[in-house]
Amino acid sequence: MRKIIAFLFFAFILNGYAQKSKNIFSRDPIVNLENFQKKKVYYGFYLGFNSYDFKIDYKEETPDILVSKTTGFNVGIIGDVKLQEYINLRFEPGLYYTKRDLNYPDFSNSGDALREVNSTYIHFPLLLKLSSLRTGNIRPYGLAGLSATLNLSSNAKLVDDNLQQRFRVKSWTTNYELGFGIDFFSEYFIFSPSIRGVFGFNDELIRDNDPNSPWTGNIESLKTRAVFINFSFH
Repeated sequence: MRKIIAFLFFAFILNGYAQKSKNIFSRDPIVNLENFQKKKVYYGFYLGFNSYDFKIDYKEETPDILVSKTTGFNVGIIGDVKLQEYINLRFEPGLYYTKRDLNYPDFSNSGDALREVNSTYIHFPLLLKLSSLRTGNIRPYGLAGLSATLNLSSNAKLVDDNLQQRFRVKSWTTNYELGFGIDFFSEYFIFSPSIRGVFGFNDELIRDNDPNSPWTGNIESLKTRAVFINFSFH
């Protein structure tokens, strides 16, 4: 349902651009915000959706833990510094909420087989924005960079583990990010949809107190994988 809402929202914005921005997709549009690219520093905000997953590696071959993903929500601010005509440095701190369910295959008891991982992240990405040549009121770009993430729901400080139904991960993780987007220049602001992949560097799992725990004993590493779809306004 949220994906449908996102699609309709995106379609509505583009339709508004086509009608109000003096034919943004026409062959010879009136150039909007012509001097905007000359700014050294500018700010913005974004709203969006996320889909978080886990990449799980195992010590021994075993039936995979199934990760059920949901669509989460993002909100944040943007600070952008122009380094060169086609290169910008961006800082996009934001609040990200998501939920994943881990379904363990070797339990007959459904309460032991399911672990709900609710996560509230404060995400700190530092990105390079590599823009192409502007064509009329449209400018595609690529994104690449590094990020650090604070998980406010990590349970990292708890002594209880999966025996007490407490799934624990580390509070801080680091990632690299790759993505692309398009700047649409309207008469008064820039609308910028983008999609980005996030790939965790480090193992996030905190093992249970029992080294032979059926929940964590056979896991070699557990790393974040995520896709962000953001709608930015400048």
